[in-house]
This record gives sequence, structure tokens and C-alpha cells, in this order.
Amino acid sequence: MADDSPIRLTTLSHGGGCGCKIAPAVLGDILDGLPRPFADPALLVGNDSSDDAAVYRLDGDQAVVATTDFFMPIVDDPFDFGRIAATNALSDVYATGARPILALAIVGMPIDKLPVAVIRQILAGGAAACEAAGIAIAGGHSIDAPEPIYGLAALGLATPERIKRNDTAQAGDVLILGKPLGIGILSGALQRGELDEAGYREMLDTTTQLNRVGMALAGLAAVHAMTDVTGFGLLGHLLEMCRGSGLGAELALAALPILATAHRLAMAGASTGAAARNWQSYGHEVRLPADIEPWQQSILCDPQTSGGLLVACAPQEADSVLAMFHDHGFKAAARLGEMMAGEVEVRVLSGQEA
Repeated sequence: MADDSPIRLTTLSHGGGCGCKIAPAVLGDILDGLPRPFADPALLVGNDSSDDAAVYRLDGDQAVVATTDFFMPIVDDPFDFGRIAATNALSDVYATGARPILALAIVGMPIDKLPVAVIRQILAGGAAACEAAGIAIAGGHSIDAPEPIYGLAALGLATPERIKRNDTAQAGDVLILGKPLGIGILSGALQRGELDEAGYREMLDTTTQLNRVGMALAGLAAVHAMTDVTGFGLLGHLLEMCRGSGLGAELALAALPILATAHRLAMAGASTGAAARNWQSYGHEVRLPADIEPWQQSILCDPQTSGGLLVACAPQEADSVLAMFHDHGFKAAARLGEMMAGEVEVRVLSGQEA
């Protein structure tokens, strides 16, 4: 695989990509009991939901979307690391349906361990992803840190009425996922030196694919809710949608889109510590079929970096939404299941049940 640097970035950090996020249960404990933020009527989306970005109304026609995302290396190639981190950060803007307008770089680097040329390549990769999105990196902030960290604070613009949230799904909505699963498994294989060139290419292709389709989906009234799947895995982010909407959900195991190499590795027993921590955080809210395989449970909890958009849409428009994904280059996009009235939980169906 491509790597112009003799330094393996993944050896300089204790975690990588969205897999190094604080586990959902731990994060909940940290946030529990904090004072409620100032009640600003112009704040359309804040931290009262688990949405991807904050949304602030400027006037009747425009709202600004703000988000930040950063992490430690998920790959060893510095340019690729920068591209993945920036693509991942911009996904939070697209998940609201907004158009990105600019970004600021968040940079923490161990200056005593990384040559300037390597750090420059990380920043160049981030700039390349932003250029592909049609925006500039207009500044940022840097510190000397013990582990390499890179990401963006990103801003976007949207019409307030077109903003998509993760807590507005409706009973009967069809669930559609834009990208295949398995990035955490591929990342783990890379760190162990077990990922081949084809697997690395799969990983890079999906993690650097901008979720620009979110801007088009924002124009569809039939899209009731939208989020992106990242470090908490498919189950974790779907549960956020369920809790916010006061609904349950059903998922069909056979419908899950999975990266080919990740599928093979998972069936051979590969998993991640982050997937296990995710399950410990929210497994009590999930009903699994008796015949589920361990690798399938691992895929459901696998932490995604720069993952796909998860959409809840009216069933009569599901074909149109899926076609929109495909037309924007998300060929693996697939229907996963549906939102259900009743208990707030996710019920996973085996092939026999589905």
C-alpha cells in the first residue's frame, strides 16, 4: 500500500479513527448532570439530541451549521490520514443536509517524533479533501501533543426548513444506509499488518468518499431523519435515532452491506475492542436472534470512520431515495429495515425472521 514515510503513524497512538471515541455509556456518564445550556431560541439543533452538528438560525432564510471532529491515525500514510479525517469531519455537515462553506484545522502532533514533512503531508491530505468538497481550510489551531491528532471544525449553510435531524423518524419509515460496514475491522487488520492491498483500497475508497448526497436528500420531504454512522457503530447510531424519535427499529441481518475484505476477516474471527465496548454500552437495548453468529454481532457494533449516511424515509419514496444514493456513487447503499412504533429498542432479524 502507499506509504511514503518510514514512520507508521498507527504505532504512535493508542487508538485510531472513530474507534478511539469515548464509549457511549462512559460519554453518557460524563454528560449526565451537566447544567442545561443557555436557552437560545435561534439554536435549532443543540446537544439536547445526539445530532451530528449544531444548527443556528441566522434569519428566516439561512442557518449556520457547526461541527468538529478529530482523531488519531487510522492509517499509516500521512496524506491518506489527512484525507480520511477531513472527509469524516465534513460528513457531520452533510448529515444535516447543509452545504459546507469552510473549515478550520485541528492539529496536535508529537513534534519530537514526526518530521515536518510528514506533518505537512497530513495537512495536505486534509486540504485535498476540502478542495474536493469545494471549500477552503481557512485557518486552525495546532499544539505539540504526545499522539498525532488531526481533524476539522467545519461550517455549513442551510435553509432552516431543510435541516435534517436524527430524532424525527416516523413509524413505518424505511432505513437506508449509504456505505458498507467494516472499517473498524479493516483498521484493526492494518495495525496488525494483516491487511492486503485490495483491503486497503476498499478502506480508502469508502473513507474518502464525501457524503455529498446529504445535500440532495435535504430537498426531499420524504426523508424524515438522517445521521451518519461513525464510532458507535450501526447499532449505536440507530439507537440514537430510536431514542430521539421515541420509536423502535427492525434490522435484517441479510440486508447489511459489508466491505468484502471486512466480511472475510470478520467471519475468520476478527473484531475490535471498540466494538466490544460499544456492545457493553447499549446491548441491553438490542434484541438479537438466537441464531446470530458472533461475527455478525461484531459487524453491527463495528466502529465506522467516515461511515455512511443513515436515512429514515417514507416507504413510498424509499426507491427514489435509494436511487439518489446510487446516482451519487454510493453503489453499496441498501435498505436495512424499518422504524417501528413501540418500545425503544432495535430488533435484529435473522434471514429466517426477515
